[in-house]
Amino acid sequence: MPQARSASILVTLILLLLPLAGSSQIVTTVPGVPEGEEVKVNSDSIRRAFDSGPYFGLYKDNYFIFGPPVGEKIRRDNTNIKFQISIAQRLTRSTLPGGTYLFLFYSQKCFWNVLENSMPMTDLNFNPGIGLTKPLFVRDRFVGKLNLVVEHESNGRDGTASRSWNRITLGGSILIDPQIMVHGKAWIPIIDGMENKDILNYCGIYQIGTSFTSLNERFGVAVTLVKRKGWKLNYNTVIELNYRIFPRDNQYLFLQYYNGYGEGLLAYKEFHSMLRVGLVIKPKLFSDY
Repeated sequence: MPQARSASILVTLILLLLPLAGSSQIVTTVPGVPEGEEVKVNSDSIRRAFDSGPYFGLYKDNYFIFGPPVGEKIRRDNTNIKFQISIAQRLTRSTLPGGTYLFLFYSQKCFWNVLENSMPMTDLNFNPGIGLTKPLFVRDRFVGKLNLVVEHESNGRDGTASRSWNRITLGGSILIDPQIMVHGKAWIPIIDGMENKDILNYCGIYQIGTSFTSLNERFGVAVTLVKRKGWKLNYNTVIELNYRIFPRDNQYLFLQYYNGYGEGLLAYKEFHSMLRVGLVIKPKLFSDY
């Protein structure tokens, strides 16, 4: 029931706020500009950032966090480090037809049991992809982007421990205003792993979410719901809080709460309720999910 209520509230929020997207405009901090001075990020500046900016950058959040389970006895084998590395490489100098850019994406997620003997890394998930990104503009204002990506995810193991699947994903992120972003992603699955034919029952068929950033860009909160297969309101829920350590840096103190299935590929059928804290490095403008 709590998951059903949270899902209904989030869907209602998104539907109510989406019509306001046409009036959004970002105000952000740019290196070399005195602190407190507002810099408007419009369509021209976004296009210049895509065309002349570095080819290599961050994709999703890059974090390193540690913590125990919630609601059960804390032990060495269930308290661990979780970290994620996520990068993007732009493959085209300028826009392709439709105002899109071709990117190569790569994310890697690891679960590391540092409290156990020999400190084993119990699960390592590899997630490469390639796809198109299209910045979205309304009345010459940047309001978000769309991603069409072909991606693969596996844990690089063989035998009964092997996990593997592929997805064609279509995702979008919309800036309601400079402080609020909503996002969603749906996928066509292509399941090739013999040991995880039922992965959609646990890792889901689509996701929705929202994030909020304070006016001074120091504090943020994000909620992501991943809908598991079926007609019930069964969601994997991720709640994240972040606080920028120094005003000019993109390093944040980070808290993540994960509740549901499919946190890692190896134990995707196991339910986890985990609370971890640590550090996160976030992409410019907003994070991908």
